[in-house]
Amino acid sequence: MQEPPPEGSTPVDPKDPYESWNRSVFTFNETIDRWFLKPVAQTYRTVTPRVVDRGVTNFFNNLTEVRNFINSVLQLKGESAVVAAGRFTYNTVFGLGGLFDVATAFELPERPEDFGQTLGYWGAGSGPYLMLPFLGPSTPRHFSGLATDGFVFPSLWDAAESPEVYYARALQIVDKRADLIPAERFISGDSYIFVRNAFLQRREFLINDGKVTEDPFASGDDEDLMLENF
Repeated sequence: MQEPPPEGSTPVDPKDPYESWNRSVFTFNETIDRWFLKPVAQTYRTVTPRVVDRGVTNFFNNLTEVRNFINSVLQLKGESAVVAAGRFTYNTVFGLGGLFDVATAFELPERPEDFGQTLGYWGAGSGPYLMLPFLGPSTPRHFSGLATDGFVFPSLWDAAESPEVYYARALQIVDKRADLIPAERFISGDSYIFVRNAFLQRREFLINDGKVTEDPFASGDDEDLMLENF
């Protein structure tokens, strides 16, 4: 029989047992973001025409279709694999190298798949919530997926040469951060808990292919916080 926690102690959230450490890393990441990344992203949004900004986002999203295809195959999702291959072909050929998302206009919306989702598909648990320095919200399953997608599976990034690949990666990070700025207006209350719940809900949504299930991460009367880019 498990002993009750000492009187006056803070109860441990089973989905976030390392909350104290995670909050420290969250504060570190917020400081870096506040003083460097966010100002750069705001300047980017200000000086970049909307059509160019959209084109940059589309270009980098198109590169992920290789990842989507590989993980769809690993999850035995034939239709999703065909969609990923079709999206990459349409957007590369007719979308000027991916600058325009013509595949969505052809009724081929993106079906994001990554190796973290593949692990979940085959029954691997997510593990505890983790806040990683610079990388942000994660779990052991999610981080393993990121590492596998980035360093094990083939990627179009492998064809990029140095130092151009570093410039492209920096642009991708700034573009993604700029796209998150409008979502900040939804953040309320404890920003750490908001980001945690939004991330975990989003991951469950992706792993379940959008099927509605009982949300194990909702707390009380919290609204649905599942923001797309978390």
